[in-house]
Amino acid sequence: MNQATDTLISFLLPEGILDYFELTKAGKDSIGFNIYLEEKNIAPGGYQKHELESKGFFPETRIQDFPIRGHKVALCVKRRRWTVIKDGTIISRDWDLVIKGTRMTTEFGLFLKGIFG
Repeated sequence: MNQATDTLISFLLPEGILDYFELTKAGKDSIGFNIYLEEKNIAPGGYQKHELESKGFFPETRIQDFPIRGHKVALCVKRRRWTVIKDGTIISRDWDLVIKGTRMTTEFGLFLKGIFG
């Protein structure tokens, strides 16, 4: 994708999502538009001083978003997981804490609720 496409797609996403997720691709299939997002490799709160190793992603979650010009839109989200090198613990970002600890729009909070229930 190019910068103009990225910018246009960013206007369609919940406000604040690109602080935590990277837009990896977007496309259209017979069902509608698919926007693919991967969680950035930024240490979760409370782990910034720990040595972490990214261990890939949890299985992709598809969230139906608002339609665009009569086409269904799916946000295909991959959440990251890390290993704490010191003790081998597997961790991931606690989205409940992110929602409580930051000023997010209602739309972004509902988006996260759609991912994690």
